Amino acid sequence: MCGICGVVGLRHATPIVFEGLRRLEYRGYDSAGIATLVDGRVERRRAAGKLDNLGRLLEDNPLAGTTGIGHTRWATHGAPTACNAHPHGTERVAIVHNGIIENFETLRRELEAVGQVFQTETDSETIALMVDFYLTQGYAPREAALNTLKRLEGAYAVAMIFAGHEGS
Repeated sequence: MCGICGVVGLRHATPIVFEGLRRLEYRGYDSAGIATLVDGRVERRRAAGKLDNLGRLLEDNPLAGTTGIGHTRWATHGAPTACNAHPHGTERVAIVHNGIIENFETLRRELEAVGQVFQTETDSETIALMVDFYLTQGYAPREAALNTLKRLEGAYAVAMIFAGHEGS
């Protein structure tokens, strides 16, 4: 079962989020990832397999930032690969998602029709790209998120971070 965690703080977020993911390991998972805000930018690290794989990736390519989200994934849509691992996102937003988006295929077709390009096979990426679309239309992050959530059908929990919005 997927697990999500996040932090908005004064200390580096990555060790705190990583420990949160470690505590969720008992639930089972096939990939993991963390996103933080670094100098106003969204930065992500994702790895297939065990959390130790993500740990090694973070040792080689650390993530700074005091705002972050993390995820352990149990695949429902798409193979257990680093590409399909969460967090999903764009340069403007990163999301982690637990649950299922039942209408993701319809939403995906709508987003592709307006030029959004998908990189994964997941239902979760639909959330990130819809939020991103609303951001490009001039919506503030909160409104972009709320507009997206109104369109989703299913049972889910979502956490998001937005470029340029540390501490929120």
